[in-house]
Amino acid sequence: MSQEKKVLVPSHPYEAGDKYGLLSVFEPGTRILPTGFQIGPKFRSLPVDIMFEKDVAVTLRDGVTIYVDVLRPVRTEKVPVIVAWSPYGKSQGTARSVTSLFAMIGLDNGIVSGLEKFEGPDPAYWCVQGYAICNPDPRGIAHSEGDSAMFGRQEGQDCHDLIEWLAVQDWCTGKVAMSGTSYLTISQWFTAAEQPPHLTAINPWEGLSDAYRDLVMRGGMPDLGFAERLQRNYAGKGRREEIVAEAERYPLVNDLWEDKIARFDRITVPAYIVASYSNTLHTAGTFCAWRRIASKEKWLRIHDTQEWPDYYEEANVEDLRRFLDHYLKGEDNGWEQTPRVRYSILDLEGSDRVNQPASEFPPEGVASTKYYLEGRSRTLILDVPSEEATAAYDAESNPGLVSFTIRFDEETVMAGYPKVRLWVEAKGADDMDLFVLVQKLDAHGTHLQQFTVPNQGAMMQDLTERGASVLRYKGSNGRLRVSARHLDETLSTDSVPAHSFDRVEKLKPGEIVDVEIDLFPIGLVFYPGEQLRLVISAQNALGAIMPAVRDYTPQNSGQHVIHTGGPYASYLQLPIKAM
Repeated sequence: MSQEKKVLVPSHPYEAGDKYGLLSVFEPGTRILPTGFQIGPKFRSLPVDIMFEKDVAVTLRDGVTIYVDVLRPVRTEKVPVIVAWSPYGKSQGTARSVTSLFAMIGLDNGIVSGLEKFEGPDPAYWCVQGYAICNPDPRGIAHSEGDSAMFGRQEGQDCHDLIEWLAVQDWCTGKVAMSGTSYLTISQWFTAAEQPPHLTAINPWEGLSDAYRDLVMRGGMPDLGFAERLQRNYAGKGRREEIVAEAERYPLVNDLWEDKIARFDRITVPAYIVASYSNTLHTAGTFCAWRRIASKEKWLRIHDTQEWPDYYEEANVEDLRRFLDHYLKGEDNGWEQTPRVRYSILDLEGSDRVNQPASEFPPEGVASTKYYLEGRSRTLILDVPSEEATAAYDAESNPGLVSFTIRFDEETVMAGYPKVRLWVEAKGADDMDLFVLVQKLDAHGTHLQQFTVPNQGAMMQDLTERGASVLRYKGSNGRLRVSARHLDETLSTDSVPAHSFDRVEKLKPGEIVDVEIDLFPIGLVFYPGEQLRLVISAQNALGAIMPAVRDYTPQNSGQHVIHTGGPYASYLQLPIKAM
Protein backbone atom coordinates (compact mmCIF):
# COMPACT_ATOMS: atom_id res chain seq x y z
CA MET A 1 0.00 0.00 0.00
CA SER A 2 2.82 2.46 0.80
CA GLN A 3 4.11 2.07 -2.79
CA GLU A 4 0.75 3.30 -4.09
CA LYS A 5 0.97 6.42 -1.94
CA LYS A 6 4.44 7.41 -3.16
CA VAL A 7 4.69 10.59 -5.18
CA LEU A 8 7.11 10.15 -8.10
CA VAL A 9 8.33 12.98 -10.34
CA PRO A 10 11.08 13.20 -12.99
CA SER A 11 14.55 13.04 -11.46
CA HIS A 12 16.90 15.97 -11.68
CA PRO A 13 19.19 15.62 -14.72
CA TYR A 14 22.56 14.01 -14.07
CA GLU A 15 25.40 15.49 -16.10
CA ALA A 16 28.94 14.31 -15.54
CA GLY A 17 31.31 17.08 -14.54
CA ASP A 18 32.50 19.16 -11.61
CA LYS A 19 29.02 19.25 -10.05
CA TYR A 20 29.12 15.51 -9.41
CA GLY A 21 32.86 15.03 -9.03
CA LEU A 22 35.98 14.32 -11.05
CA LEU A 23 35.07 10.67 -11.64
CA SER A 24 31.42 11.20 -12.56
CA VAL A 25 31.85 10.15 -16.22
CA PHE A 26 30.49 6.66 -16.89
CA GLU A 27 33.65 4.58 -17.52
CA PRO A 28 33.29 0.87 -16.70
CA GLY A 29 36.67 -0.77 -16.23
CA THR A 30 39.48 -1.63 -13.85
CA ARG A 31 42.76 0.14 -13.23
CA ILE A 32 45.38 0.45 -10.54
CA LEU A 33 45.79 3.77 -8.76
CA PRO A 34 49.49 3.78 -7.82
CA THR A 35 51.03 4.82 -4.51
CA GLY A 36 51.28 8.60 -4.52
CA PHE A 37 48.25 9.02 -6.80
CA GLN A 38 46.40 12.28 -6.11
CA ILE A 39 43.02 12.91 -7.65
CA GLY A 40 43.42 16.66 -7.23
CA PRO A 41 45.75 19.13 -5.55
CA LYS A 42 43.39 19.63 -2.58
CA PHE A 43 43.37 15.98 -1.63
CA ARG A 44 45.47 13.43 0.20
CA SER A 45 47.72 11.23 -1.94
CA LEU A 46 47.41 7.46 -1.77
CA PRO A 47 49.80 5.67 0.60
CA VAL A 48 49.36 2.34 -1.21
CA ASP A 49 48.40 0.95 -4.61
CA ILE A 50 44.61 0.59 -4.95
CA MET A 51 42.63 -1.54 -7.40
CA PHE A 52 39.82 0.66 -8.73
CA GLU A 53 36.87 -1.15 -10.31
CA LYS A 54 34.64 1.58 -11.73
CA ASP A 55 30.97 1.42 -12.73
CA VAL A 56 30.54 -2.27 -12.00
CA ALA A 57 27.02 -3.51 -12.83
CA VAL A 58 25.04 -5.20 -10.04
CA THR A 59 21.59 -6.66 -10.67
CA LEU A 60 18.98 -6.37 -7.91
CA ARG A 61 16.23 -8.89 -7.13
CA ASP A 62 13.71 -7.17 -9.41
CA GLY A 63 16.10 -7.03 -12.37
CA VAL A 64 17.13 -3.39 -11.96
CA THR A 65 20.84 -2.75 -12.61
CA ILE A 66 22.79 -0.36 -10.40
CA TYR A 67 26.41 0.68 -10.74
CA VAL A 68 29.02 0.64 -8.01
CA ASP A 69 32.68 1.53 -7.57
CA VAL A 70 34.91 -0.85 -5.66
CA LEU A 71 38.30 0.24 -4.32
CA ARG A 72 40.41 -2.51 -2.77
CA PRO A 73 43.99 -3.43 -1.93
CA VAL A 74 46.19 -4.83 -4.70
CA ARG A 75 46.88 -8.17 -3.06
CA THR A 76 46.03 -11.82 -3.52
CA GLU A 77 44.42 -12.56 -0.14
CA LYS A 78 40.72 -11.92 0.28
CA VAL A 79 39.49 -8.85 2.19
CA PRO A 80 36.27 -7.73 3.89
CA VAL A 81 34.35 -4.79 2.45
CA ILE A 82 32.68 -1.66 3.84
CA VAL A 83 29.60 -0.29 2.03
CA ALA A 84 28.76 3.44 1.91
CA TRP A 85 25.12 3.65 0.77
CA SER A 86 23.50 7.00 -0.04
CA PRO A 87 21.86 8.83 -2.95
CA TYR A 88 24.86 11.13 -3.21
CA GLY A 89 26.82 10.35 -6.37
CA LYS A 90 29.61 7.86 -5.77
CA SER A 91 32.20 10.38 -7.02
CA GLN A 92 30.85 13.31 -5.03
CA GLY A 93 33.80 13.41 -2.67
CA THR A 94 35.46 15.76 -5.17
CA ALA A 95 32.34 17.78 -6.04
CA ARG A 96 32.45 21.55 -5.57
CA SER A 97 29.56 21.37 -3.11
CA VAL A 98 31.52 19.06 -0.82
CA THR A 99 34.91 20.77 -1.01
CA SER A 100 33.32 24.16 -0.37
CA LEU A 101 31.30 22.72 2.53
CA PHE A 102 34.46 21.37 4.17
CA ALA A 103 36.18 24.71 3.64
CA MET A 104 33.21 26.57 5.14
CA ILE A 105 33.22 24.58 8.38
CA GLY A 106 37.01 24.71 8.67
CA LEU A 107 38.00 21.20 7.57
CA ASP A 108 41.05 20.75 5.35
CA ASN A 109 40.10 18.79 2.23
CA GLY A 110 43.53 17.18 2.52
CA ILE A 111 42.32 14.93 5.34
CA VAL A 112 40.67 12.73 2.66
CA SER A 113 41.68 11.39 -0.75
CA GLY A 114 38.54 12.46 -2.64
CA LEU A 115 37.92 8.80 -3.50
CA GLU A 116 35.52 8.47 -0.58
CA LYS A 117 31.82 9.00 -0.94
CA PHE A 118 30.64 12.19 0.75
CA GLU A 119 30.31 11.34 4.47
CA GLY A 120 31.82 7.90 3.91
CA PRO A 121 34.98 5.91 4.67
CA ASP A 122 38.15 6.92 2.81
CA PRO A 123 39.81 4.16 0.72
CA ALA A 124 43.18 5.87 1.26
CA TYR A 125 43.00 4.71 4.89
CA TRP A 126 40.95 1.53 4.74
CA CYS A 127 42.73 -0.16 1.81
CA VAL A 128 46.01 0.11 3.75
CA GLN A 129 44.28 -1.69 6.61
CA GLY A 130 43.14 -4.57 4.40
CA TYR A 131 39.58 -3.50 3.58
CA ALA A 132 37.72 -2.81 0.36
CA ILE A 133 35.32 0.10 0.01
CA CYS A 134 32.15 -0.09 -2.10
CA ASN A 135 30.56 3.19 -3.22
CA PRO A 136 27.19 2.49 -4.92
CA ASP A 137 24.85 4.65 -6.92
CA PRO A 138 21.44 3.34 -5.71
CA ARG A 139 18.55 2.76 -8.08
CA GLY A 140 17.59 5.87 -10.00
CA ILE A 141 20.81 7.73 -9.14
CA ALA A 142 23.26 8.80 -11.88
CA HIS A 143 23.48 5.93 -14.40
CA SER A 144 21.71 3.30 -12.29
CA GLU A 145 18.36 2.07 -13.55
CA GLY A 146 14.94 2.44 -11.94
CA ASP A 147 13.13 5.04 -9.88
CA SER A 148 14.88 6.28 -6.76
CA ALA A 149 13.45 5.80 -3.28
CA MET A 150 13.99 8.00 -0.24
CA PHE A 151 14.39 5.92 2.93
CA GLY A 152 12.39 2.82 3.71
CA ARG A 153 12.35 -0.88 2.91
CA GLN A 154 13.12 -0.43 -0.80
CA GLU A 155 16.53 0.98 0.01
CA GLY A 156 17.11 -1.70 2.65
CA GLN A 157 16.27 -4.48 0.20
CA ASP A 158 18.47 -3.00 -2.53
CA CYS A 159 21.44 -2.68 -0.19
CA HIS A 160 20.76 -6.23 1.04
CA ASP A 161 21.16 -7.44 -2.54
CA LEU A 162 24.38 -5.48 -3.01
CA ILE A 163 25.83 -6.90 0.21
CA GLU A 164 25.06 -10.45 -0.86
CA TRP A 165 26.62 -9.79 -4.30
CA LEU A 166 29.78 -8.37 -2.73
CA ALA A 167 30.11 -11.27 -0.29
CA VAL A 168 30.60 -13.85 -3.07
CA GLN A 169 33.14 -11.90 -5.15
CA ASP A 170 36.41 -13.77 -5.50
CA TRP A 171 38.33 -11.03 -3.66
CA CYS A 172 35.94 -10.86 -0.66
CA THR A 173 36.11 -12.85 2.58
CA GLY A 174 32.32 -12.85 2.78
CA LYS A 175 32.33 -10.31 5.60
CA VAL A 176 30.55 -7.01 4.90
CA ALA A 177 30.08 -3.93 7.08
CA MET A 178 28.48 -0.53 6.61
CA SER A 179 29.80 2.84 7.78
CA GLY A 180 29.25 6.56 7.26
CA THR A 181 27.47 9.59 8.63
CA SER A 182 24.06 11.16 8.02
CA TYR A 183 22.32 9.47 5.07
CA LEU A 184 24.99 6.76 5.16
CA THR A 185 23.79 6.07 8.70
CA ILE A 186 20.08 6.19 7.85
CA SER A 187 20.55 3.52 5.19
CA GLN A 188 22.18 1.26 7.78
CA TRP A 189 19.06 1.16 9.96
CA PHE A 190 16.92 0.03 7.01
CA THR A 191 19.49 -2.39 5.56
CA ALA A 192 20.26 -4.10 8.86
CA ALA A 193 16.52 -4.61 9.40
CA GLU A 194 16.46 -6.70 6.19
CA GLN A 195 19.04 -9.01 7.83
CA PRO A 196 21.31 -9.77 4.86
CA PRO A 197 23.19 -12.95 5.85
CA HIS A 198 26.66 -11.51 5.13
CA LEU A 199 26.16 -8.17 6.90
CA THR A 200 28.54 -8.63 9.82
CA ALA A 201 28.54 -5.23 11.57
CA ILE A 202 27.26 -1.68 11.20
CA ASN A 203 28.67 1.71 12.18
CA PRO A 204 25.87 4.31 12.20
CA TRP A 205 27.53 7.70 12.84
CA GLU A 206 24.64 10.11 13.45
CA GLY A 207 21.53 9.64 11.36
CA LEU A 208 17.78 9.97 11.76
CA SER A 209 15.80 6.75 12.02
CA ASP A 210 12.22 7.96 11.51
CA ALA A 211 11.67 10.16 8.44
CA TYR A 212 8.33 11.40 9.77
CA ARG A 213 9.27 12.33 13.35
CA ASP A 214 12.88 13.34 12.70
CA LEU A 215 12.71 15.06 9.32
CA VAL A 216 9.48 16.27 7.72
CA MET A 217 7.05 16.53 10.68
CA ARG A 218 9.10 16.93 13.84
CA GLY A 219 6.67 17.69 16.65
CA GLY A 220 3.79 17.47 14.18
CA MET A 221 4.96 20.59 12.31
CA PRO A 222 5.53 20.44 8.52
CA ASP A 223 9.13 21.68 8.61
CA LEU A 224 10.19 20.80 5.05
CA GLY A 225 13.20 22.99 4.38
CA PHE A 226 15.88 20.33 4.70
CA ALA A 227 13.79 17.74 2.86
CA GLU A 228 13.57 20.20 -0.05
CA ARG A 229 17.34 20.47 -0.08
CA LEU A 230 17.84 16.73 0.26
CA GLN A 231 15.71 16.05 -2.80
CA ARG A 232 18.18 17.92 -5.02
CA ASN A 233 20.57 14.98 -4.73
CA TYR A 234 18.20 12.66 -6.56
CA ALA A 235 19.64 13.05 -10.06
CA GLY A 236 19.38 10.35 -12.70
CA LYS A 237 17.50 8.99 -15.67
CA GLY A 238 14.28 7.82 -14.03
CA ARG A 239 11.88 9.25 -11.49
CA ARG A 240 12.51 10.32 -7.92
CA GLU A 241 10.38 10.19 -4.81
CA GLU A 242 9.06 13.63 -3.80
CA ILE A 243 8.96 13.38 -0.02
CA VAL A 244 7.91 17.03 0.40
CA ALA A 245 4.77 16.43 -1.65
CA GLU A 246 4.11 13.27 0.36
CA ALA A 247 4.33 15.23 3.62
CA GLU A 248 1.87 17.80 2.29
CA ARG A 249 -0.50 15.12 1.02
CA TYR A 250 -0.27 12.84 4.08
CA PRO A 251 0.31 14.99 7.19
CA LEU A 252 -0.62 12.15 9.58
CA VAL A 253 1.23 8.88 10.07
CA ASN A 254 0.09 6.21 7.61
CA ASP A 255 1.64 3.15 5.99
CA LEU A 256 3.84 5.30 3.73
CA TRP A 257 5.46 6.85 6.81
CA GLU A 258 5.53 3.56 8.69
CA ASP A 259 7.70 2.25 5.86
CA LYS A 260 10.16 5.09 6.55
CA ILE A 261 10.54 4.22 10.25
CA ALA A 262 13.36 1.77 10.93
CA ARG A 263 12.25 -1.65 12.16
CA PHE A 264 14.48 -1.57 15.22
CA ASP A 265 13.47 -4.98 16.53
CA ARG A 266 14.94 -6.60 13.40
CA ILE A 267 18.37 -4.97 13.78
CA THR A 268 20.49 -7.65 15.47
CA VAL A 269 24.03 -7.25 14.08
CA PRO A 270 26.86 -5.81 16.19
CA ALA A 271 26.65 -2.01 16.07
CA TYR A 272 29.04 0.79 16.95
CA ILE A 273 26.83 3.89 17.12
CA VAL A 274 28.13 7.45 17.34
CA ALA A 275 25.94 10.36 18.43
CA SER A 276 26.04 13.95 19.66
CA TYR A 277 23.71 16.17 21.67
CA SER A 278 23.83 18.98 19.11
CA ASN A 279 22.75 17.65 15.72
CA THR A 280 19.26 19.09 15.25
CA LEU A 281 18.65 16.74 12.34
CA HIS A 282 20.09 13.47 13.63
CA THR A 283 20.36 13.50 17.43
CA ALA A 284 16.85 12.28 18.29
CA GLY A 285 16.86 9.49 15.71
CA THR A 286 20.32 8.23 16.61
CA PHE A 287 19.51 7.96 20.31
CA CYS A 288 16.14 6.38 19.55
CA ALA A 289 17.85 3.70 17.47
CA TRP A 290 20.44 3.13 20.19
CA ARG A 291 17.68 2.50 22.71
CA ARG A 292 15.51 0.32 20.53
CA ILE A 293 17.67 -1.86 18.28
CA ALA A 294 17.74 -5.54 19.25
CA SER A 295 21.51 -5.96 18.86
CA LYS A 296 23.00 -7.57 21.96
CA GLU A 297 26.47 -6.34 21.01
CA LYS A 298 26.10 -2.58 20.67
CA TRP A 299 28.27 0.36 21.66
CA LEU A 300 27.53 4.08 21.90
CA ARG A 301 29.97 6.98 21.83
CA ILE A 302 28.64 10.51 22.35
CA HIS A 303 31.10 13.15 21.14
CA ASP A 304 31.14 16.92 21.60
CA THR A 305 31.61 18.25 18.05
CA GLN A 306 29.92 17.69 14.67
CA GLU A 307 29.69 14.49 12.64
CA TRP A 308 32.16 15.31 9.83
CA PRO A 309 35.18 16.42 11.88
CA ASP A 310 34.43 13.61 14.33
CA TYR A 311 34.18 10.95 11.60
CA TYR A 312 37.52 11.81 10.02
CA GLU A 313 39.44 12.47 13.25
CA GLU A 314 42.41 10.09 13.20
CA ALA A 315 41.86 8.71 16.71
CA ASN A 316 38.21 7.98 15.93
CA VAL A 317 39.06 6.24 12.67
CA GLU A 318 41.50 4.04 14.58
CA ASP A 319 38.81 3.32 17.16
CA LEU A 320 36.42 2.23 14.39
CA ARG A 321 39.13 0.00 12.93
CA ARG A 322 39.40 -1.86 16.24
CA PHE A 323 35.64 -2.55 16.08
CA LEU A 324 35.72 -3.70 12.46
CA ASP A 325 38.93 -5.72 12.89
CA HIS A 326 37.26 -7.58 15.74
CA TYR A 327 34.10 -8.48 13.84
CA LEU A 328 35.23 -8.65 10.21
CA LYS A 329 38.70 -10.12 10.74
CA GLY A 330 38.14 -12.00 13.98
CA GLU A 331 40.99 -10.23 15.74
CA ASP A 332 41.28 -10.68 19.49
CA ASN A 333 42.13 -7.02 20.05
CA GLY A 334 40.22 -6.34 23.25
CA TRP A 335 37.37 -4.48 21.57
CA GLU A 336 34.82 -6.34 23.66
CA GLN A 337 36.32 -4.67 26.74
CA THR A 338 35.42 -1.24 25.36
CA PRO A 339 32.82 0.42 27.62
CA ARG A 340 29.37 -0.06 26.09
CA VAL A 341 28.84 3.70 26.46
CA ARG A 342 31.33 6.55 26.27
CA TYR A 343 29.55 9.85 26.79
CA SER A 344 30.46 13.52 26.94
CA ILE A 345 29.59 16.17 29.49
CA LEU A 346 29.65 19.65 27.94
CA ASP A 347 30.46 22.70 30.00
CA LEU A 348 30.35 25.20 27.08
CA GLU A 349 33.35 26.95 28.62
CA GLY A 350 36.21 25.02 27.02
CA SER A 351 36.54 22.06 29.37
CA ASP A 352 34.21 19.36 28.08
CA ARG A 353 34.57 15.91 29.63
CA VAL A 354 34.69 13.33 26.84
CA ASN A 355 34.82 9.53 26.71
CA GLN A 356 33.21 9.11 30.12
CA PRO A 357 32.71 5.33 30.52
CA ALA A 358 29.35 3.80 31.41
CA SER A 359 27.43 0.60 30.85
CA GLU A 360 24.26 2.37 29.75
CA PHE A 361 22.80 5.75 28.86
CA PRO A 362 21.65 7.54 30.90
CA PRO A 363 24.64 6.42 32.99
CA GLU A 364 24.37 4.85 36.40
CA GLY A 365 23.37 7.16 39.23
CA VAL A 366 21.07 9.40 37.18
CA ALA A 367 17.67 10.27 38.61
CA SER A 368 14.85 12.07 36.79
CA THR A 369 14.17 15.20 38.83
CA LYS A 370 11.20 17.53 38.38
CA TYR A 371 11.70 21.30 38.46
CA TYR A 372 8.32 23.00 38.66
CA LEU A 373 7.49 26.22 36.83
CA GLU A 374 6.48 29.09 39.12
CA GLY A 375 4.51 31.56 37.02
CA ARG A 376 4.81 34.62 39.27
CA SER A 377 8.55 34.61 39.98
CA ARG A 378 9.44 32.91 36.67
CA THR A 379 11.63 30.45 38.50
CA LEU A 380 12.07 26.69 38.57
CA ILE A 381 11.64 25.10 41.98
CA LEU A 382 11.71 21.58 43.43
CA ASP A 383 8.25 21.68 45.05
CA VAL A 384 4.88 22.08 43.37
CA PRO A 385 3.81 25.73 43.79
CA SER A 386 0.76 25.79 46.01
CA GLU A 387 -0.86 28.68 44.17
CA GLU A 388 -1.92 28.62 40.55
CA ALA A 389 -0.37 31.25 38.28
CA THR A 390 0.02 31.91 34.57
CA ALA A 391 2.71 33.21 32.23
CA ALA A 392 1.57 34.33 28.80
CA TYR A 393 2.86 35.85 25.57
CA ASP A 394 1.44 37.15 22.32
CA ALA A 395 2.21 34.42 19.80
CA GLU A 396 2.78 36.90 16.97
CA SER A 397 4.81 39.43 18.92
CA ASN A 398 8.54 39.84 19.36
CA PRO A 399 9.95 38.12 21.40
CA GLY A 400 6.84 35.92 21.85
CA LEU A 401 8.16 33.79 24.69
CA VAL A 402 8.31 33.23 28.44
CA SER A 403 11.18 31.79 30.43
CA PHE A 404 11.96 30.34 33.84
CA THR A 405 15.35 30.12 35.57
CA ILE A 406 17.12 28.36 38.39
CA ARG A 407 20.56 29.10 39.87
CA PHE A 408 22.58 26.13 41.14
CA ASP A 409 24.40 26.40 44.47
CA GLU A 410 26.57 23.34 43.85
CA GLU A 411 28.02 21.53 40.86
CA THR A 412 25.17 19.82 39.00
CA VAL A 413 25.67 17.28 36.21
CA MET A 414 22.92 16.27 33.80
CA ALA A 415 23.20 13.22 31.56
CA GLY A 416 20.19 11.67 29.87
CA TYR A 417 16.77 12.62 28.56
CA PRO A 418 15.00 15.85 29.58
CA LYS A 419 11.33 16.53 28.94
CA VAL A 420 8.68 19.08 29.82
CA ARG A 421 5.08 18.59 30.87
CA LEU A 422 3.13 21.80 30.43
CA TRP A 423 -0.46 22.86 31.04
CA VAL A 424 -1.28 25.23 28.19
CA GLU A 425 -4.17 27.27 26.81
CA ALA A 426 -4.63 29.17 23.55
CA LYS A 427 -6.60 32.41 23.56
CA GLY A 428 -7.86 33.54 20.18
CA ALA A 429 -6.66 30.36 18.46
CA ASP A 430 -7.42 26.63 18.34
CA ASP A 431 -3.82 25.40 18.14
CA MET A 432 -0.27 26.19 19.27
CA ASP A 433 3.17 25.52 17.86
CA LEU A 434 5.39 25.34 20.95
CA PHE A 435 9.19 25.47 20.95
CA VAL A 436 11.16 24.62 24.07
CA LEU A 437 14.83 25.33 24.74
CA VAL A 438 17.01 24.59 27.77
CA GLN A 439 19.89 27.06 27.94
CA LYS A 440 22.96 27.24 30.16
CA LEU A 441 23.69 30.70 31.58
CA ASP A 442 26.88 31.69 33.34
CA ALA A 443 26.84 33.28 36.79
CA HIS A 444 26.18 36.67 35.20
CA GLY A 445 23.23 35.48 33.12
CA THR A 446 25.01 35.24 29.76
CA HIS A 447 23.77 32.46 27.46
CA LEU A 448 26.62 30.01 26.83
CA GLN A 449 26.94 28.38 23.40
CA GLN A 450 29.49 26.24 21.60
CA PHE A 451 30.55 25.81 17.98
CA THR A 452 30.69 22.20 16.83
CA VAL A 453 33.03 22.83 13.87
CA PRO A 454 36.60 24.20 13.67
CA ASN A 455 35.66 27.45 11.89
CA GLN A 456 34.50 30.03 14.43
CA GLY A 457 35.20 33.13 12.34
CA ALA A 458 32.92 36.02 11.46
CA MET A 459 31.17 34.19 8.62
CA MET A 460 30.37 31.23 10.85
CA GLN A 461 29.16 33.60 13.55
CA ASP A 462 26.80 35.15 11.02
CA LEU A 463 25.52 31.85 9.61
CA THR A 464 24.74 30.43 13.04
CA GLU A 465 23.33 33.57 14.67
CA ARG A 466 19.75 32.55 13.82
CA GLY A 467 20.24 29.36 11.82
CA ALA A 468 22.62 26.55 10.80
CA SER A 469 21.75 24.97 14.15
CA VAL A 470 23.85 21.87 13.44
CA LEU A 471 27.00 24.02 13.56
CA ARG A 472 26.49 25.79 16.91
CA TYR A 473 25.05 24.23 20.05
CA LYS A 474 22.68 26.49 21.97
CA GLY A 475 21.00 23.97 24.25
CA SER A 476 18.63 21.03 24.40
CA ASN A 477 15.50 21.69 22.36
CA GLY A 478 12.06 20.25 21.64
CA ARG A 479 8.88 21.18 19.82
CA LEU A 480 5.23 20.16 19.56
CA ARG A 481 2.07 21.25 17.78
CA VAL A 482 -0.49 21.00 20.56
CA SER A 483 -3.17 19.41 18.36
CA ALA A 484 -0.69 16.52 17.88
CA ARG A 485 -0.29 15.96 21.63
CA HIS A 486 -1.75 12.44 21.76
CA LEU A 487 0.84 10.08 23.22
CA ASP A 488 1.71 6.70 21.77
CA GLU A 489 1.46 4.59 24.90
CA THR A 490 3.47 1.74 23.39
CA LEU A 491 6.48 3.95 22.58
CA SER A 492 6.39 6.48 25.41
CA THR A 493 8.45 6.15 28.56
CA ASP A 494 8.59 8.37 31.60
CA SER A 495 11.77 9.97 30.26
CA VAL A 496 10.97 10.10 26.53
CA PRO A 497 7.37 10.81 25.54
CA ALA A 498 6.46 9.78 21.99
CA HIS A 499 3.44 10.99 20.04
CA SER A 500 1.27 8.94 17.72
CA PHE A 501 0.74 11.70 15.11
CA ASP A 502 -2.33 9.85 13.87
CA ARG A 503 -4.99 12.41 14.85
CA VAL A 504 -5.66 16.13 15.17
CA GLU A 505 -7.14 17.40 18.46
CA LYS A 506 -7.83 21.11 18.21
CA LEU A 507 -8.28 23.25 21.30
CA LYS A 508 -11.64 24.61 22.39
CA PRO A 509 -12.03 28.14 23.79
CA GLY A 510 -10.93 28.19 27.44
CA GLU A 511 -9.65 24.61 27.32
CA ILE A 512 -6.49 23.89 29.32
CA VAL A 513 -4.61 20.76 28.24
CA ASP A 514 -1.42 19.07 29.35
CA VAL A 515 1.28 18.27 26.82
CA GLU A 516 4.50 16.30 27.13
CA ILE A 517 7.41 17.32 24.92
CA ASP A 518 10.61 15.33 24.55
CA LEU A 519 13.83 17.32 24.46
CA PHE A 520 17.12 16.27 22.93
CA PRO A 521 19.31 14.21 25.24
CA ILE A 522 21.66 16.27 27.32
CA GLY A 523 25.12 16.05 28.83
CA LEU A 524 25.82 19.28 30.67
CA VAL A 525 27.49 20.49 33.84
CA PHE A 526 26.53 23.58 35.83
CA TYR A 527 29.08 25.00 38.25
CA PRO A 528 28.08 26.84 41.44
CA GLY A 529 26.41 30.13 40.61
CA GLU A 530 25.52 29.18 37.03
CA GLN A 531 21.93 29.10 35.86
CA LEU A 532 19.58 27.06 33.71
CA ARG A 533 16.95 28.89 31.67
CA LEU A 534 13.88 27.16 30.27
CA VAL A 535 12.45 29.04 27.29
CA ILE A 536 8.93 28.39 25.93
CA SER A 537 8.35 30.21 22.67
CA ALA A 538 6.15 30.66 19.62
CA GLN A 539 9.28 30.75 17.44
CA ASN A 540 12.16 28.37 16.79
CA ALA A 541 15.11 30.29 18.20
CA LEU A 542 17.55 27.87 16.56
CA GLY A 543 16.45 28.57 12.99
CA ALA A 544 16.99 26.18 10.08
CA ILE A 545 19.31 23.19 10.25
CA MET A 546 21.92 24.34 7.72
CA PRO A 547 22.76 27.47 5.66
CA ALA A 548 20.58 28.00 2.59
CA VAL A 549 17.79 25.86 4.07
CA ARG A 550 14.32 27.38 4.33
CA ASP A 551 13.30 28.00 7.92
CA TYR A 552 9.93 26.88 9.23
CA THR A 553 7.26 29.53 9.80
CA PRO A 554 5.18 28.54 12.85
CA GLN A 555 1.40 28.53 12.52
CA ASN A 556 0.71 30.67 15.57
CA SER A 557 -1.79 33.39 16.44
CA GLY A 558 -3.53 34.75 19.52
CA GLN A 559 -2.06 34.34 22.97
CA HIS A 560 -0.27 31.37 24.51
CA VAL A 561 -0.87 30.85 28.22
CA ILE A 562 1.32 28.58 30.35
CA HIS A 563 -0.43 27.49 33.56
CA THR A 564 1.65 26.70 36.64
CA GLY A 565 1.10 25.57 40.22
CA GLY A 566 -1.83 24.01 42.04
CA PRO A 567 -3.69 21.58 39.77
CA TYR A 568 -1.55 22.70 36.80
CA ALA A 569 1.88 21.60 37.99
CA SER A 570 3.89 22.25 34.83
CA TYR A 571 7.47 21.03 35.14
CA LEU A 572 10.82 20.48 33.46
CA GLN A 573 12.19 17.00 34.15
CA LEU A 574 15.98 16.76 34.13
CA PRO A 575 18.35 13.76 34.39
CA ILE A 576 20.49 14.68 37.42
CA LYS A 577 23.58 12.57 38.10
CA ALA A 578 24.51 11.86 41.68
CA MET A 579 27.85 13.42 42.61
